[in-house]
Amino acid sequence: MIDMKQYGLDGRVEALAYETPQYDAARIIAQERGVYRLVMAQGEKLAEVSGRLRGDARTPSDYPAVGDFVMADWNEDGRAVIHRVLPRKSCFLRKAAGSRQEQVVAANVDTVFLCMSLNHDFNLRRLERSLSIAWDSGATPVVVLTKADLCEDPAQLMAEASSVAFGVDILLTTSMEEDGWRQILPYLSHGRTVAFIGSSGVGKSTLINRLTGEERLATQGLRNDDKGRHTTTHRELILLEMGGMVIDTPGMREMGMWDSDAGVDRTFAEIDQLAAQCRFADCSHGSEPGCAVRAALRSGDIQEERFAAWQKLKAELTYAADSRGYLAAKERKFKEIAKFSKSLKKR
Repeated sequence: MIDMKQYGLDGRVEALAYETPQYDAARIIAQERGVYRLVMAQGEKLAEVSGRLRGDARTPSDYPAVGDFVMADWNEDGRAVIHRVLPRKSCFLRKAAGSRQEQVVAANVDTVFLCMSLNHDFNLRRLERSLSIAWDSGATPVVVLTKADLCEDPAQLMAEASSVAFGVDILLTTSMEEDGWRQILPYLSHGRTVAFIGSSGVGKSTLINRLTGEERLATQGLRNDDKGRHTTTHRELILLEMGGMVIDTPGMREMGMWDSDAGVDRTFAEIDQLAAQCRFADCSHGSEPGCAVRAALRSGDIQEERFAAWQKLKAELTYAADSRGYLAAKERKFKEIAKFSKSLKKR
């Protein structure tokens, strides 16, 4: 039998599980192309979602994701069926590439490590975007600057990262030093889950291999253009001997915004506070008189690049909200068509 407490099962999950006592509590530890692998008291099993869960799902986020606690049953051949996804305490959500729909990157994460290497991958605007999504997820973000050995002045880049990551811990690591990864250890403890997010080739898999003490995940160097190669192709939750769990994710160079308004406000707290001081509540921060944001731009208290990044993310959130309205209207329309077609058949 497996002790599910080491996989994060706590009083919150047990209370939710009591609502469906006919099934067993389990946690999703891997997912690839619609196939799930979960762990429950009876062991690890391959699983699929039930027909009812599939029929009730309205968006991709209604399906299980790595890190989710679910209720499932299993048969003699070891296969399991997932009947219910338990409410998440945190959910790292992004807009799927080339789609109007959201995508769950990882669920029930306590700390999310935002990894960025100190070479051509270093990008403050991308860091602001990642921080906004991370804060909105419910997890606590920590910035991890990797491959410091490839940078001539890591202290300068660390200072730049600190200028946009207010109140966030920032760690400096290098794969060349055997003990460089140990700064991550204080964030790990029994039953807690951490996730590594970042572009391909920034060193996520290398750090996880250090934590597991074995070359569990494939790693590759940089390409000739100093960009990373994709080494992780699926999401996976790994139980660590030292206690705690880590989720590795495929590299994501861009992360589309999806309903992260609170996260943007927290990431750009100084601009949000100034916007509340504008003379007009609906100030666009353009040419209106009494604009506190424009005054801060003129004085240099806010950099033009940071203000432009804030505007861009706010515009993406507006577009995402319009998309949700579009999808809801589309769903209602198809229901109306189906209902009308059914009435015609009866006639």
